[in-house]
Amino acid sequence: MKSPRRVAAFAAACCLAPLTIAALATGTAQAHGTLSNPLSRTGTCRAENPENPTSAACKAAVAIGGTQPVYDWNEVNLADVAGRHHQLIPDGKLCSAGRDKYKGFDQARADWPATAVSPGSTFNFLFRATSPHRGTFQFFVTRDGYDPTVPLRWSDLEATPFLTQTDPPLDNGSFVMNGRMPQNKSGRHLVYVIYQRSDSPEAFYSCSDVVFGAAAAPAAAERVTAATAPLAHETGAPYIEPAGRIHEAPVAAAVPDRGPTGVPHPATVGAAGAGALIIVAGGAVVLTNRRREARARR
Repeated sequence: MKSPRRVAAFAAACCLAPLTIAALATGTAQAHGTLSNPLSRTGTCRAENPENPTSAACKAAVAIGGTQPVYDWNEVNLADVAGRHHQLIPDGKLCSAGRDKYKGFDQARADWPATAVSPGSTFNFLFRATSPHRGTFQFFVTRDGYDPTVPLRWSDLEATPFLTQTDPPLDNGSFVMNGRMPQNKSGRHLVYVIYQRSDSPEAFYSCSDVVFGAAAAPAAAERVTAATAPLAHETGAPYIEPAGRIHEAPVAAAVPDRGPTGVPHPATVGAAGAGALIIVAGGAVVLTNRRREARARR
């Protein structure tokens, strides 16, 4: 008969194994982020509140793809692109990076909340990085004659980026890139950002609507000003979104939502976490039964 001490050691090993795997999976999390100045479409809808957006464009995005893409505002990415942006992202799907999950942000419409900017002016571009990595940022702007009511194509962007930054400084959770807005632009345009990691083939994409030489709608300007508030919770600590949704933490493992009894809901811990909980519970039952058997034989 195995001693209770050996049984306890075995149960502990079984419990720790999935937890270790889950921790390693979190530790190798991909980079995450989006442009926060000028604010991206995903950042705008997140700032408005995924459950009750205020702008018509964000309401339509939620109607098309649900609220989850808005909660996951910082992962419009392709994991294995390695610079092959044009080959892997089809025309009409630039803002979603060709991912069906984010198709609501490809909407061709002229009422996306926009940031008012001045052509040729100096600008403090900010990219909110919830999991920063080394890499290069390329900023493109749409060509003259851009029509926001037509699906965005690669040919709608200027051929050369107006700003390129490699490994920009990170300040308070955001990459900071000082540059100039494109000159000789007027009216509504779109700033498209490609963030290609140098330590991985993964790349991130961001679409920001801007209006050159004109004031943006008051509500849009208000959202842009307040954008850092809803995007500033990513500090490496877990963050639980409303309705039990868990925002991916870049460093620490996400803490599951807990019910009234304090037991985590399996739906909120993910596959690895659910597996760990099941094995932990099973190990505890086995250990308890072994101890009872040992006492009965004494």
